[in-house]
Amino acid sequence: MSNDFDFLSDSTEQTSTRYVTMVTPKLNRFDLAILTTNRFYGKKLIIDMQSGISAIIGPDDLDEEGFLEHRFRLNEEQAEELHEFLSQIVGPISYPDD
Repeated sequence: MSNDFDFLSDSTEQTSTRYVTMVTPKLNRFDLAILTTNRFYGKKLIIDMQSGISAIIGPDDLDEEGFLEHRFRLNEEQAEELHEFLSQIVGPISYPDD
């Protein structure tokens, strides 16, 4: 590694990755990689493998109006169906003890 870099963080950890390819009832297709890690306080790293767009998502993000539409460049119907799926797999945020 070059000595020119000023690393703020550099760590390796074991993660769990779930790959989901699905067609929704309204025939929208999603190809997702869902990473579970200890880094994001219980939020999941969701990657749309069709577009390469990713987001760190927790229940607070799902509750934010227009979040999925904006972040993943979806129309309202697509976002509703993605929201329905993600709300089943995104768990609560967990903050470390102070």
